Amino acid sequence: MEDYPRNLAELERRFATDEACRDYLMLLRWPNGFRCPRCGSDQFWPQRITLLQCVRCDYQSSVIAGTLLQDTHTPLTLWFGAIWYVTSQKNGASALGVQRILGLGSYRTAWAWLHKLRRAMVRPGRDRLQGRVEVEATFVGGEEDGVRGPRRGDKSLVVIAVEVEGKSIGRIRLRSIADASAASLHSFSADAVEPGSTLHTDGWPGYKGLEQKGYLCETSVIGKQPKDAVKLLPHVHLIVALLKRWLMGTHQGAVSRVY
Repeated sequence: MEDYPRNLAELERRFATDEACRDYLMLLRWPNGFRCPRCGSDQFWPQRITLLQCVRCDYQSSVIAGTLLQDTHTPLTLWFGAIWYVTSQKNGASALGVQRILGLGSYRTAWAWLHKLRRAMVRPGRDRLQGRVEVEATFVGGEEDGVRGPRRGDKSLVVIAVEVEGKSIGRIRLRSIADASAASLHSFSADAVEPGSTLHTDGWPGYKGLEQKGYLCETSVIGKQPKDAVKLLPHVHLIVALLKRWLMGTHQGAVSRVY
């Protein structure tokens, strides 16, 4: 059974106190029981909610050391609520929403927490995608009145790779790129997708030459109608739609290329 609160009621029942949150963090840090990093003893005295002192050598260990919670003076229950709220919102979570839901006194605090959580959700050194992968680039950002053309003023170009598992979506990778040149698209493909995989792309010239880098390439030339792209590359366009919905929910359409 999945060890994750499915709704707010389950979250509040399971992590109603800081002690319950601490015990969960201890289980993550020491799945086989506490062990002192210095002497290996399994006996400790709780000093504070997050601080444990070894009975044998008096060494103090923190259950939040090396995490995004390190040095926090905020109750763990509030942090757990913020983590659950941010990761459970399909439409994205804004700093104002986090401040309102958690009752934080400062918008700046909510903004800083959101940035910490977003950085923590990106795992460095991730395995590359493999198998059949759809790749497409799209413009994202706020609409600008009176601005026309492929760049749409301050919009950003984001390239997306989606692992296809039958009719389902596997892992995904996204990157903001400067342009749709072969240099940008090839660099992203090399970082995101394992050679030997099949890359399914549209007919954009920037994808040409990926065969020489060890990829099997499949091209579906997109017509002028938007529905053609959705039909030919359905998985990546679902992620495009979710990305834009998330940006709207997070920034209310006021996001610029800076972010």
